[in-house]
Amino acid sequence: MASAYAEPVTGGNPAELTGDALVRLQAVLARLGRVVVAFSGGVDSALVAAVATKLLGARQVLCATAVSPSLAPEDQAHCAGIAGEWGLRWVAVTTRELDDPAYVRNDLDRCYHCKRELMDVLVPLAESEQATVVLGVNLDDLSDHRPGQKAAAERGAVFPLVQAGLDKAMVREVSQMLGLRTWDRPATACLASRLPYGTPVSVGVLGQVAAAESSLRRLGFDALRVRHHGDLARIELPLADLDRAIDTRDEIVTAVRGAGYRYVTLDLKGLRSGSLSSAAAAAAGVRR
Repeated sequence: MASAYAEPVTGGNPAELTGDALVRLQAVLARLGRVVVAFSGGVDSALVAAVATKLLGARQVLCATAVSPSLAPEDQAHCAGIAGEWGLRWVAVTTRELDDPAYVRNDLDRCYHCKRELMDVLVPLAESEQATVVLGVNLDDLSDHRPGQKAAAERGAVFPLVQAGLDKAMVREVSQMLGLRTWDRPATACLASRLPYGTPVSVGVLGQVAAAESSLRRLGFDALRVRHHGDLARIELPLADLDRAIDTRDEIVTAVRGAGYRYVTLDLKGLRSGSLSSAAAAAAGVRR
């Protein structure tokens, strides 16, 4: 299967390489013709949505954002704002992954059950549009433990960035070249990713995490994670923000306790994507 994917190109003129990557992505989307984009508003899905809409026209492209308690309110507002700015044909769709006991159990396959629910919603939508579901998966994602990709592929989803040979760095470069304001947007993930595997997912816990993160954003911290450990909140921030966090620790403690946590800690290793799943996957012997 991997042999069907284009490989990222290295060497040569950076501007030419970025332009070539865009041409490859356009070719993939042109072959698809009509698409429903799973639109999270992150740098990957934003690039797919923007390029597809520009290339195929808004009537051929529907951007769908899955709304559930695992989506931060700021992320939903971001998606709606981007859609309005860029002229995307956009819809918010409701997913009910919390109705699935397998998802609530929160084991290493949680993302599989989440994406399965997403596809259960998007596939009928795509059928009504006579379109193909596409996801913003890039080459770097293939080396990670991402069971959600398997669930999406099983239901016929296509990964245009992968087929065009774009890794995360190239996605950002193409986005910047096109003037998309999402080009440097920090990586985001669903709120359930803040819970250690084995901690049941609930509306209450997701709301608690969302409230804590929202309060920290109001204090001026944009890139962050609040990892949920029962009464304890473990805050991950970029290393460059740690000094400022120490200087504003009283405000941080007050804000996070206001979300319902009793203990507030700052992770000195800084912000890293998937820190909880990395540890769990390593313990279970799963390659990441």
